[in-house]
Amino acid sequence: MIFRDALLEDIPYIISLLADDRLGAQREQLGDPNYAKALQDIDADPTTRFIVMEQDGIVVGCMQMSILPGLARRGVRRAQFESVRIAGSQRGQGLGAALVAEGMRLAREAGCGLVELSTDKTRSDALRFWRRQGFEDTHIGMKIFL
Repeated sequence: MIFRDALLEDIPYIISLLADDRLGAQREQLGDPNYAKALQDIDADPTTRFIVMEQDGIVVGCMQMSILPGLARRGVRRAQFESVRIAGSQRGQGLGAALVAEGMRLAREAGCGLVELSTDKTRSDALRFWRRQGFEDTHIGMKIFL
């Protein structure tokens, strides 16, 4: 298993992972040119990484991680995980836990004292997964589309 930063040629695999459920299928559209620009923006941002998990030369998982400085909690740096996905055919084999462990390692390495994430409240399997990883649902996430 290899963890590495995503490359432009990984975009089709990443989008297929992101679109592999009811919610993602509504949001993602393979072939959209915005994905390449977004990955280039991520690569240019020293506080953000888009990591892929590769097994036997195939991208089977992904995760975006951003490092956020802050004043709250005595100035603790926090990591935010987004777009965490494992290929449907590979779930249940511990790959998700391995991907999260790698993200936690990178967060600690970056000096973070807290990791946060959000997941759609209708994703019951994801909620179970995150709880098994030790995450607690302590807050209510909110958003507004611009």
